[in-house]
Formats: sequence, C-alpha cells, structure tokens
Amino acid sequence: MVSTAEEPGLLLLAATPLGDPGDASARLVAALGDVDVVAAEDTRRVRTLATALGVRITGRVVSHYDAVEARRAPALLDAVRGGQTVLVVTDAGMPSVSDPGFRLVSECVAAGLPVSCLPGPSAVTTALALSGLPCDRFCFDGFAPRRPGERRRWLASLADEARTTVFFESPRRLAVTLADAVTELGGQRQIAVCRELTKTYEQVLRGSLAELAGWAAADEVRGEITVVLAGGSAAPAALDELVARVHQRVEAGERLKDAVHAVAAGGSVPKRELYAASLARG
Repeated sequence: MVSTAEEPGLLLLAATPLGDPGDASARLVAALGDVDVVAAEDTRRVRTLATALGVRITGRVVSHYDAVEARRAPALLDAVRGGQTVLVVTDAGMPSVSDPGFRLVSECVAAGLPVSCLPGPSAVTTALALSGLPCDRFCFDGFAPRRPGERRRWLASLADEARTTVFFESPRRLAVTLADAVTELGGQRQIAVCRELTKTYEQVLRGSLAELAGWAAADEVRGEITVVLAGGSAAPAALDELVARVHQRVEAGERLKDAVHAVAAGGSVPKRELYAASLARG
C-alpha cells in the first residue's frame, strides 16, 4: 500500500462501524494492519476496534480530534509527501462528516497530494433508510445549533425546505430541540428519531413532531441520536383555511395570539407563519 519515497503517498479516509464491529469492511481491516500512520479521533477506540477485528496495527498511531486537527495537519501532510500512507478514522462513521478530516483533506487537495476513501457505515444514510421518510432528495445539516435563538432560527429556516433533513443531536438537548421544532414547524411534521444505530439497544421512533417531542420530554433519552425530519409540504390553501379559523376565534372575542396558538397546535403550519399571515390578512 505504501508508495516509494520518490512518489507521494496517500491520505486514506476510512468509514468505521457505528457500533457493530462486524460492519467493518475487509479493506478497512487490511488498511489498519498495513498503513504507516493511523490518525484517529480516539486512539484507544481505534485500538479497541482493531482488537475486535483481530488485526494488529503496525503503523504509528496519532490522535486526530477536533482540538488538535489543525496542529496535526502539517506533520500528516509531510508524511504523505514523503511517500507514507496516512489512514484517517473517527470514532464511528465517515471522517469529515461532522467529524475531523475535512481540514486535512482540503489541505491535501490544495497541495496536489493523493486522497482516497474506503466507504462504509454512515449514520446519515443509515438513519435515512430506516426513517420511512422520502429519501430521493435530502440534506444533511450536521449538529443542531446549541444556543436557543440560533436553534429556533435554524428550525424556522426548514419550514419551506421540501427535502428531508437529517441532523445529529445530543440526547441531553433532544427534548428542547423537538419542542422548538413543534413551535417553529407545527406538530404534524413527520419525523424519525434514530438512537444507537447498529448497537444492542438500537431504537427507531417514527411519528409526528408533537408525538416524539412528548416522548423525549417524558423519557431520559440516552445514546447517539440521529434525527430525520420530513420536508415541508404546507399548501397555500391549507394556510388560508387556518387563517380563516384564527379570524373566527378572534371575532368571537379571543386574542389574536391565543387564537393562533390554539389553531396552530397540532397543525402543519408553524405558529410564527400563521401569526404573520393572520396579521397580513386583517
């Protein structure tokens, strides 16, 4: 696998199992035992994986996580320039996809150095396939924003997104994220929450945003979470009908804000959109 010293080596990205070591490809097994350098998000985890796969890592193992990625890049590029093969792995799934790797790939490309990939497990496509939601067109949005204001603005931006959206979320923040999604997107938007994919306690919950927000609020959610959100499909006619219902309640003496809240609850139109439309149409 290693090139001669007169030629550049290779930066090799490799997908690692999400949980079950049996999902490792034969090419990954071969690479772990053959490359000059293994750049791992967690050096202990890659050694544990190698043991589970029955392979001995013979090359140098270096840490390559977010906080040190920029610092490690020059030495790893020098290794590739010098004819060595550098294997980049993360804790699970494909490097660069919300994990370390992108910086190193972009710098190798800029330097004209060879880059290749060993395909394999991905939480994004695994969750998408299991979700039961349309997957002919989709987008991946990384991790949901942590700050409440940024998260709500991000969710609001998905109101008119027709494609299925996949994103990651911390189990500690899942309940508040889904509650915000109900507010911004309406309770009827379909969703799948995928937990611990390929692991012993894998769980996939499917339903409306309102249903799964209730589940997340009531349960202590644990494990790795991937969320799949159906695309928006609210038709103008549906919005007109909801606005008419809001005005009926207002004419009966209810405050506009309360009327919007009542009509939007469990509906397919976000509360903010319904409020703006109700104001605009008198």
